[in-house]
Amino acid sequence: MVSEHAAPAPAPASTAQVLVASNRGPVSYTLGEDGTLDAKRGGGGLVSGLSAVDDKLWVCAALGDGDREAVRRGVGEAGVRMLDIDAGVHADAYNGIANSVLWFVHHLLYQTPVEPVFDAEFRRQWASYETYNRAFAEALAEEAGPGASVLVQDYHLALVPGMLRELRPDLRIGHFSHTPWAPVDYFRLLPDDIAEQLLRGILGADRAAFLTRRWADAFIGCCTEILGGTGRTRIGVHGLGADADFLRRRSHEADVDERMAALREQVGEGRKTIVRVDRTELSKNIVRGLHAYRALLDAHPEWRERVVHIAFAYPSRQDLAVYRDYTAAVQTLATEINGAYGTESWTPVVLHVKDDFARSLAAYRLADVALVNPIRDGMNLVAKEVPVVSDHGCALVLSREAGAYEELGEDAIVVNPYDVTGTAEALHEALTMSGDERSGRTKRLAEAATALPPQQWFLDQLEALRQE
Repeated sequence: MVSEHAAPAPAPASTAQVLVASNRGPVSYTLGEDGTLDAKRGGGGLVSGLSAVDDKLWVCAALGDGDREAVRRGVGEAGVRMLDIDAGVHADAYNGIANSVLWFVHHLLYQTPVEPVFDAEFRRQWASYETYNRAFAEALAEEAGPGASVLVQDYHLALVPGMLRELRPDLRIGHFSHTPWAPVDYFRLLPDDIAEQLLRGILGADRAAFLTRRWADAFIGCCTEILGGTGRTRIGVHGLGADADFLRRRSHEADVDERMAALREQVGEGRKTIVRVDRTELSKNIVRGLHAYRALLDAHPEWRERVVHIAFAYPSRQDLAVYRDYTAAVQTLATEINGAYGTESWTPVVLHVKDDFARSLAAYRLADVALVNPIRDGMNLVAKEVPVVSDHGCALVLSREAGAYEELGEDAIVVNPYDVTGTAEALHEALTMSGDERSGRTKRLAEAATALPPQQWFLDQLEALRQE
């Protein structure tokens, strides 16, 4: 176990005044057979948001052999420090705790008659999670200039604020949760000492922020029940929006036009489209979405041969068996629907499982209906991106359990993600929506979706952290 006693504050190795810590960094490396290292830039809201700040340091973990080799060779980018944490420790912390415990708790995913089981193996992995968080805290303490602002990201690094506070009390520390936060009764599935340690870890920050008021209130509820309150930590809400300029520009480049032509051929002339784009995470509810589409074809047979469900389910966390099984279940169900309903000229479900951003944007542009039905989601940017990119306007069928519901619910068709029959009827309503209504809703959805683009989202957090 990691000692709870703080080491003396190390002397800063740099004068960085804005630091960000996350498991995954903005660049990754692939090691070729000939020993060469190829760098690949990452994407996403955090990468976009951080582009608003020029003088920053990003501390992240080496995630694979290429990353670790880059660290060993001293290869890297200015403004990025990659930590070569022991691969076994990282696997325990990332897969064993972050993705198999904390993710499941915050997304309410456990089958509670049989799981979780917090035994000796869990305690062993928890010790690795502490070690992993300690490595980040020590690196940040070394790199931060006096009085610097440090923004720690997500459930992977929940202990870092408290550890860093012990090492460098002069710093301004923020923590941002990109996931939902569990309600107190579910959060208390965790062993009491672990639940308390997680909360105290985040409360080491000057400010803890969340994507929605609902998740912030859940965190406050846990702190109040377990610790008696949030202490001196301020709580904030910052709903990450879509990057409209980037999306509109990127969605009209040549490779997207090529993917659109291919998708149109697969869909067929004159048919409407129901589009979903997800990673095959258990929280995304893809299987129930497919069941709802099948229920639509049963309850409203007039849609047979007239609609195609474009479903992109990109593999996620395939090193965990439960995710591999879920991806296989999605593929099996799509095949069953095509076998039961398809004809020589109509494929009811067009399923793709290979990640292709240009093809995703092409589907956004083609969408008549966007289906976003997660069991639970911190935000869900797909719900925000489709209305921005759609060529002719789209109706949004949205789960009330997505964080995006708080901002988009008024102009979406809202569903209970567990209600397959209700979701099927929502799809029918979306498909039959008049053009004028669909156009008006899409305009309002796009305005709400882009109200806080990534750069402003990050700058707002930084400004709030620096305020007394």
